Amino acid sequence: MGDAQNEPKKEEGEKKVLHTYALVRFCDMVEEMRTEAMDLSANACEKHSTNNESAAKMIKENMDKKFGPSWHAIVGEGYGFEISYEVKHLMYMYFGGNLAICVWKCS
Repeated sequence: MGDAQNEPKKEEGEKKVLHTYALVRFCDMVEEMRTEAMDLSANACEKHSTNNESAAKMIKENMDKKFGPSWHAIVGEGYGFEISYEVKHLMYMYFGGNLAICVWKCS
């Protein structure tokens, strides 16, 4: 009974927002490459929902096949990065609300 009094009251209609679609935060790619990278990233994260390392590996290998070698991918939560990349070859996006994906090419 004492616990209920200490809890903050939520206003009517207040909800936690979770995005179930790809949300691109920054992209420096041509349209065809961006679309392919987004679709590939979403599919990899859905297929390997419990293993971020496998999702990143799938993204990297498919980008290497489609657009040539030296692609890199990071999939995870709560990370920071500073990278060097080829111009027009970087995408940073969120998927599923809290999963961040960074894909870039660096030779």
